[in-house]
Formats: sequence, C-alpha cells, structure tokens
Amino acid sequence: MDAATLIFLSSGLFLGWSLGANDAANVFGTAVGSRMVRFTTAAAICSVMVILGAVISGAGASHTLGALGKISAMGGAFTVALTAALTVYMMTKWGLPVSTGQAIVGAIIGWNLFSTTPTDAKVLTKILSTWVFCPILAFFTAIALYKLVAAAINHLRPGLFGLDNWTRIGLVLAGAFGSYSLGANNIANVMGVFVPSAPFDHTTLLGIDFTPAMQLFLLGGLAIGVGVFTYSKRVMMTVGDSLIPMTPVTAWVVVMAHSIVLFLFSSQGLADALVSVGLPPIPLVPVSSSQAVIGAVVGVGVLKGLPIRWRVLARVVMGWCCTPVISALGCWLLLYFVQNIFRVVVI
Repeated sequence: MDAATLIFLSSGLFLGWSLGANDAANVFGTAVGSRMVRFTTAAAICSVMVILGAVISGAGASHTLGALGKISAMGGAFTVALTAALTVYMMTKWGLPVSTGQAIVGAIIGWNLFSTTPTDAKVLTKILSTWVFCPILAFFTAIALYKLVAAAINHLRPGLFGLDNWTRIGLVLAGAFGSYSLGANNIANVMGVFVPSAPFDHTTLLGIDFTPAMQLFLLGGLAIGVGVFTYSKRVMMTVGDSLIPMTPVTAWVVVMAHSIVLFLFSSQGLADALVSVGLPPIPLVPVSSSQAVIGAVVGVGVLKGLPIRWRVLARVVMGWCCTPVISALGCWLLLYFVQNIFRVVVI
C-alpha cells in the first residue's frame, strides 16, 4: 500500500476508531455499567468479534450506502469519511451515544449536494424509516425477552449465586453475538464509501479468497477495535447506568434485544430465507446500535415502571437529530476546501 492510499484511507480508519469509541461500546455498555463484566474483558471480546463480523458478513449493508451515493473518487470518499468521523468524535466528546450511520449518511448527502448528484429518494426513505423502526423494534423485543426471562427464572429458581453466574455468562455470550452483528452491520459506515474505489487486488491467504472489499473491512474492523480499547469507557457508562438503574438480568435483556435487532438488519441469509417463502425481506441497512440499545433500555424501564431519566434521553435524541444535519453541512464545506485549496479530485 503506497503512502497516498494510506492517507486517503486514514479518514475511514479515523471513522472506525470513532465507531469503536461510540457505537461499539453499546454492545457491552449495560454489562460494564452494571459491573458484571470488566471493561478490559468486554473490550477484548468486542474487538475480536467486530472484526470477524465485518470481514465475514459485512458486504450486505454496504450495498445500501453505495446506492445512496456512488462516490468513485478516493478524494471524495476520504472527505466524506473524515466529516462523519469528526462529527462522531465531537458528539463523543460531549458524551452522547450518537449513530455513526447517521453521520455517514449525512456526509454522503453533503457529497451529493456538492457534486449535484440527485439523492435516491427511495433509498433515503428506506434508511430514514429504519432509524425510526430500529429503536421501536428494540423496545418491543426487550419487553418480550424480559417477560420470557422472568418466567424462566420464576420456574427454575436458580438461587442468587447461580443466577449471578448464569447472567454473567449470558452477558458475555450476548455481547459476543452483538459485537459480531455490529461488525457485520456497521462496517459499511466505516469503509462502505471506499468500496467503489478500493485500492486492493484479490488475494488468497490460507486458501481463503479475500476480495478488495473484505480487505477494506478488515482494516476498518481493526480500527474499531482500537477505538473500543482507547475511548469507549465513557459512553459505556452513559448507556449503562444513566437512563435507568440497571440490574444484571436487565443488562442481559438489553444487550440481547440490541443484538437481535442488528442481526435482523444485516443477515443476508435471513433476507434470502424470507424471500424464498414469499415474504418481503428485511432491508440490509446499517442501523444505529446506539438507537437499538437505548430503545431496549427504555422498553425494560417502561415495563418495570422504573424511573427513566427523560432529560438524559431527550439529550440523546437531540444528538440523533443534529448528527446528519451537522455532517451534511460539514461535508459540503470540507469538500469545497479540499477541492479548491488542496486541488484534490473529489467528484
């Protein structure tokens, strides 16, 4: 890889780091917030599973972002990813669990406006609808899961220490599943804009064929892992204990509900299975892990009648609404400077 290619990809790697610092932390946020899993253990499992999910199953959701904006110039992809990363970084500094997906979609729309490329209204509507549908689905999934778990505990009566051990194991397994789903779903946010101009060739390693997209996703997954280790703890604590008081069982329900929702929106196999039986497929869209986990937290809080800190929730929702707008405007301005000051081809 030459120096110019590495410079262009650096913005995607920065975005991956931001995702690790913000969105990826949500997978283990409730577990760490409830003190059931140590931060270093959670970060290690999360990093490995995110990389596996990105490389093995990351292609599906990236096609949707590609349809929203076909950015064929490396300079344009660099600027779009850089803007999204700066937006997420700014929100993370404020302790807000924003969506990397909203930031990258806003930046792509900014590129479309700058290049006078029409935005596909059908694709944009599909993405926007998932932003609304995702937390609602997580809300009801968490309620259903909590009722099932409560019924199982009442039936089995495992005892205090037994329940504690099973919950701890369950949190680790659910977090690993959620991390895999996060990598499969959200890697499109990190490296999706670089796929049309991927600077790699097909290569074979240990008998496995690695496409240019898979090599990009591997780099993005490594960047996410670095973000998880270096900067995610603060957001974990916001998600883990700022909205409602979190018990270990509640934490497991929230992580599991969040993981199921992300898996539904990233599984090509599930989409193909639904089509094969005549049902409409679930759209493969990079949804927000932050929205999923907070929807699940609120669902459990409402079901149990817990005091929800609405002021914190309102601040988080405000961050969700501002993120795509800030990212779109920032991308337009940054494209102008990159093209006219640095003389880099962006469209």
